[in-house]
Amino acid sequence: MTADVPILFAGGGLVGLSTAMFLAQHGIRSIAIERLQRGSQLPRAAFFHMRTLELFRSAGIEDEVRERSLEEFEPEGSIVLMDKLSGKVLKGFVPSLNEGVDAFSPCRRLFVTQPGLEPILRRRAEGTGASVMNGFEVIAAVQDADGVSTTVRNVDSGEERVFRSHYLVGTDGAHSKVRELAGIEFDGRGVFSNSITIYFKAPLAKVLAGTNFSVIYVGNEHLGGFFRLDKDQNSGFLVVNTAGDTSKPEASSPANDVREETLVAHVRHAAGVDDLPVTITGIARWRATSDVARRFRAGRIFIAGDAAHLMPPNGGYGGNTGIHDGHNLAWKLALVLKGVAGPALLDTYDAERRPAAAFTVEQAYTRYVTRTAPFLGKQDFQPPADDFDIELGYLYRSSAIAPRPGDEATPGVTHEHPSQSNGRPGSRAPHVWLERDGKRLSTIDLFQGAFVLLAGADGQAWIDAARSSASHFNGLQLDTHVVDMNVTAAYGISSSGASLVRPDGFIAWRATSAAADAGHEIERVLRAVLSR
Repeated sequence: MTADVPILFAGGGLVGLSTAMFLAQHGIRSIAIERLQRGSQLPRAAFFHMRTLELFRSAGIEDEVRERSLEEFEPEGSIVLMDKLSGKVLKGFVPSLNEGVDAFSPCRRLFVTQPGLEPILRRRAEGTGASVMNGFEVIAAVQDADGVSTTVRNVDSGEERVFRSHYLVGTDGAHSKVRELAGIEFDGRGVFSNSITIYFKAPLAKVLAGTNFSVIYVGNEHLGGFFRLDKDQNSGFLVVNTAGDTSKPEASSPANDVREETLVAHVRHAAGVDDLPVTITGIARWRATSDVARRFRAGRIFIAGDAAHLMPPNGGYGGNTGIHDGHNLAWKLALVLKGVAGPALLDTYDAERRPAAAFTVEQAYTRYVTRTAPFLGKQDFQPPADDFDIELGYLYRSSAIAPRPGDEATPGVTHEHPSQSNGRPGSRAPHVWLERDGKRLSTIDLFQGAFVLLAGADGQAWIDAARSSASHFNGLQLDTHVVDMNVTAAYGISSSGASLVRPDGFIAWRATSAAADAGHEIERVLRAVLSR
């Protein structure tokens, strides 16, 4: 049996569903092949950052995700280090989950479990053109000049099917079959902890009465790791990265002993309550690594999420980075499939996302060493960057960024605080509140999958040039808006200047003021960005 679909995903979890949803926004159908009959059942609590919520906002699911989060967790908590839950706070890492975010985004950070989020993503994706096949796994993929033939197998019956697609995207996790089939290798530090996540129920509400902690790191003579508790504070999970004497190598392999009595002891030691009643509801064994794939593309095969980069969970960057991968790739695939952009646009996925992922992986490792394993005495980590730099401040450099001479990002600089980027080409377009038709909205709300040209009050020539140039690219959607001085100031342009924002909300180009050759300039920029 053969089916044809523009994009085939291996993996229908968090990253696969998100990317399918983003593709569907552009009118591109896809099928996600998911090995599990149902989605993730362990209540893994994921920390979702401002940028991710902005992407959910553009997809129309921000409110639903936030409602689900409020059902599951208390908002606005802090991130701290304690010796044990019944003990004392040794250090505060984040005083409040959303401290300072209002200046940079219309969205706020939150926690939501994957079993709570994935159905929302799936409903939205399937409602706009995607589909998911549960109970199948990818076993082979052969690509040629025109597409990819992917063989999938029913995990129960053994039935095999071949799907023909223009492109195959591996969102199939750390042990990616697609990455293996594409012959892509990882570079990095390898495994530095064989960790476990213990899911449990235990009456901890009295122990934590009067507190609101989003994440609680724990370090004592028994173990090192962190808690994330549900809203009732009587259930949640405990990650254990080290157990016992950390001067001995076996301390970094708590996964070697997962007997129930050991798991119960871990929870009691971390809680600091010797007779705590504990019920174990699940366990996951995993390896803490810090690796990035050598390339994110092999011909018509792409990888994203954990298939492309692995990092410790400290900071919650893994899932967010994977979703950002998918958002970056989706609009590029869509425009190439529609014939609006040249195939070389797809090369910019690796050029942009691999450096951003490498930076984020390093920052996650820094947080692992400094928060969870300072006893290692490691010095092979980068200085910690500001959280806003990591969430919003990574910079893109590729042929899909076309700055004017002198407007390029500083060579070698991979990230920049959003208070400093000021609309620089290659950076995320800044958030500014504005009013349209009597309604308050963010500039972020203007970026819904089309190119957008923002011009100051005296920049009509840029708008006219953009509309004229866009007509030369069959099928290109380019919206134009005249904006006030608050926006032009944030975007680093004058009232006669303009800024071109890509479908993913990143600045492609800007002109600080008027130019005599506006039409020629816009035409040049669009051809460069679209690989035309």
